[in-house]
Amino acid sequence: MSENARYWIWLQNALGYGAKIKSIIDEYKSAKLLYELGESEWKMSTVLSKRQVEKLIMTDVGESDEIIDCCSKNGYKIIDFDDKAYPKRLKEIINPPAVLYVDGKLPDIDNLVCIGMVGTRKASEYAIKAAHIMAKGITEAGALVVSGGALGIDTYSHLGALACGGKTVAVLGNGLGNNYLKANEGLRNMIKQNGALVTEYQPNVPANRTSFPMRNRIISGLSLGILVVEAGVKSGSLITANLAIEQNRDVYAVPASIFSSDFSGTNKLISDGARLAINPVNVVEAYENDYPTLDLSKIRTANEIVLDNSEKTLDTSIVKKKSAKELNVKPTPENNLIDKKYSFENLEKGRENRRKIDENVWSLEGNNKIVYDCIGEEFTQVDDIIEKSGLTASQVLVALTFLELKKVIISASGKRFKKS
Repeated sequence: MSENARYWIWLQNALGYGAKIKSIIDEYKSAKLLYELGESEWKMSTVLSKRQVEKLIMTDVGESDEIIDCCSKNGYKIIDFDDKAYPKRLKEIINPPAVLYVDGKLPDIDNLVCIGMVGTRKASEYAIKAAHIMAKGITEAGALVVSGGALGIDTYSHLGALACGGKTVAVLGNGLGNNYLKANEGLRNMIKQNGALVTEYQPNVPANRTSFPMRNRIISGLSLGILVVEAGVKSGSLITANLAIEQNRDVYAVPASIFSSDFSGTNKLISDGARLAINPVNVVEAYENDYPTLDLSKIRTANEIVLDNSEKTLDTSIVKKKSAKELNVKPTPENNLIDKKYSFENLEKGRENRRKIDENVWSLEGNNKIVYDCIGEEFTQVDDIIEKSGLTASQVLVALTFLELKKVIISASGKRFKKS
């Protein structure tokens, strides 16, 4: 956060999210200078509309301090337009966000090959597989996967990056602290520990119909290229592809069956000139000479991944046999392209288990809730639990048995317990 953060937040508050502020920045250089010039200068401006001037007049800069205080209390980082951490790449677009709010650690965007991965929320099994493998290979090559944290292609793009111990960035269509899409809460926690959650929306702002198309410009703005994994002809992912073209970014698309309407959008992109993406090398090799952080040797020497019908085909051992047959993709279960720990089956199972545990925690009441709240993330001795709870030993032991049956706590030798 720069010393001018409050003025950038003021500008954001006044003009709104997604406002085209590039011409304003070019004219006034900083939000602080714009603020200090005041109403009379604003009214004479050639770059501010009458409506924008009215909004600036009506907006109190003091509101910014509340946002800064909220972020400080929650550990969120504020990266305003004057901050050195603000990606230069993002400053190039016509409507860069005045402020970014970050949970986690934003990687060094400008020195990395960032690939935005987008696609439908209702992804086919073929596309899910493709997203995971492409993201994993892109990450292994030293590039950074940027996506939107939504269901479907976004989810498996992030998981693919995380599967090989890499980092990833999720650009959200809501404010930090707003638990939109609760099913992906576990994924968001993984991302902020291994990358960052990024948004232009202030803390706790809910998502709405316009916020997702708006956040797409940030996904493409952070990226050198956009990879569209699966999109119908009317898919919102095509908005991102069009934004990428407007921002002078590369566009890649995964091919699929000409008989599938789910891929009609991606196939059209290819016919219109998008680069064909049949393996991760296709996506990152164009940047190899300009970015020394890339190392394609791992993904070039590994079993080559291709998404067509040739000899070396996708490992489909973790998708239903029916779909593999329909897609005419040969299963190769022995090639170990995906670590078993991070197979879709295991990841989905883990997420489902986490959801069940969370549901059980939320339903706790009475002594069970009291005892649960006395147990930490590290193992706690039963005597300490009894002391903290204020309950009798027998009450605590009964509650502990119940909590273990509900699988919300884990026991260890020596009568020690911790949260699952």
